[in-house]
Amino acid sequence: MRRRLVHLDLKGAPPRVAYLGQVLPLCRAMGATGLLLEYEDTFPYAGPLEPLRAPHAYSPPELQTMLCLARAQGLEVVPLVQSFGHMEFVLKHKQFAHLREVAALPNALNPHKEESLALVRAMVDQVMALHKDLEWFHIGCDEVYHLGEGEESKQWLQQPGNTLEKLFLAHIKAVATYVTSSYPRVTPIVWDDMLRGMSEETLAESGVPQLVQPMIWDYTADLDVEGKVQLIEKYCRCGFPKVWFASAFKGATGVNQSLTLIGHHLKNHLQWLKVASRTPVDVLEGIALTGWQRYDHFSVLCELLPVAIPSLAVCLQALKNGGYSEEVKEHVEKLLGMSNLEIDTFMSTSLGTFPGSNILSLVTQVSFYLKSSVDELLERNRYVTGWFSPYHRRRKIIHPIMVHHFQPDAVSRLSKWNAVVQDLQAAMEQVFHPCTVEEWMEENVQPSLQQLQQVVDDLDEAIKAQS
Repeated sequence: MRRRLVHLDLKGAPPRVAYLGQVLPLCRAMGATGLLLEYEDTFPYAGPLEPLRAPHAYSPPELQTMLCLARAQGLEVVPLVQSFGHMEFVLKHKQFAHLREVAALPNALNPHKEESLALVRAMVDQVMALHKDLEWFHIGCDEVYHLGEGEESKQWLQQPGNTLEKLFLAHIKAVATYVTSSYPRVTPIVWDDMLRGMSEETLAESGVPQLVQPMIWDYTADLDVEGKVQLIEKYCRCGFPKVWFASAFKGATGVNQSLTLIGHHLKNHLQWLKVASRTPVDVLEGIALTGWQRYDHFSVLCELLPVAIPSLAVCLQALKNGGYSEEVKEHVEKLLGMSNLEIDTFMSTSLGTFPGSNILSLVTQVSFYLKSSVDELLERNRYVTGWFSPYHRRRKIIHPIMVHHFQPDAVSRLSKWNAVVQDLQAAMEQVFHPCTVEEWMEENVQPSLQQLQQVVDDLDEAIKAQS
């Protein structure tokens, strides 16, 4: 697979440009040849599209710096702009809500309105304006849920010969035609999931295969190789000249996953290598290693990029070398500055020297030990459960003899975890904007840390009440 794109899902925890400046050379060294940049609300949209910009969106100069950094490393850039499904970052805004397929749902665009296509064109144009010499442009189009359920679609589908598949393909064709006519050197890419179940005849007659390259995605460890080979053959018969694959190095094993299980993702890539070995060389354009940061615009964060760097290294090196051997493992460890890289467990015995390795170490501590440490004190310490229950705490009751049995332990644990969390916060602030740090802490740290803080505060109150 001569083209290996690292997908940066910027709709969650977008890294600071300075951090990307440290990571991109490592990506190149690990075997990446390009980037698939999914901007969503972090692109500096302007004019009528300015409401789409998140407060932490990259500025035009920051974006130019990012693209220069990529170019300096010889990494080609493929922008990704959703144009049908996963449009929450647009359709959640009141001024664009009238373009929803279903009035109550912000996920999918209404394909019947001319204004919908005008919106997509404007988004494409603004992204294109900041990207020079592009060869590909990803227009998304995956998971267009509830298509056909809008009032205009229902009426359209009642007309003879109209089907949901034709409705979907017509919109893809309109978007792709705009891209290819306005930017003749650029080839559109689409996610393939909405195409898989369509008949060869439907696909061939649509004219879509001559306009786009499908990106076949599957992030499972037991990917069906034979099924993928047959799907590729079907796409070729329909007229698609080239296909892409899409694997995952993170963000595909749990919506709120905080640590990356490298073994799962390595198996996914080894399966894709089997598919590649049975795919004609002139058909396979390349592979995108996806690194999802949210499952959708409204979901929580999954694994942070620094946490998944070892997984990315393993997966890229497996693709580059056609497999994963002891020799490849040693090279990955050298790249990451790790003495012993574990792929079948979340725990790693060495810290590493790669950018953000301290975040991985601290996130591992928090993920494995914070909640269990607090639960051990509050639920399994007999002096707490027996003499300082919620009943006692609400009434500020404590037997003085019992205080020394658990107060030192509680205070010690709180002090320890406050120090760890402070270190993690400081490390994260070097890589991410404050809103990302706040969200991750609120989801993964505060529930347990606040419990611990509360029991220490309640104990102090009870002791004062007794004196």
